[in-house]
Amino acid sequence: MQKIRSFLKNNKGATAIEYGLIAALIAVAAIAAMKGIGTQLNNTFTNVQTKMQNNAG
Repeated sequence: MQKIRSFLKNNKGATAIEYGLIAALIAVAAIAAMKGIGTQLNNTFTNVQTKMQNNAG
């Protein structure tokens, strides 16, 4: 009976899983933010390129 009680009180594994889930959520949020920033940068450089070509010709 003592072993069962000590097993039920041990939550190190659950804590590790929770930290893993939090890290995964942060990674997904970071990837989504970087994708949005990448799209904005691409649009900005495309606009600059277009304006430079129009002014050069």
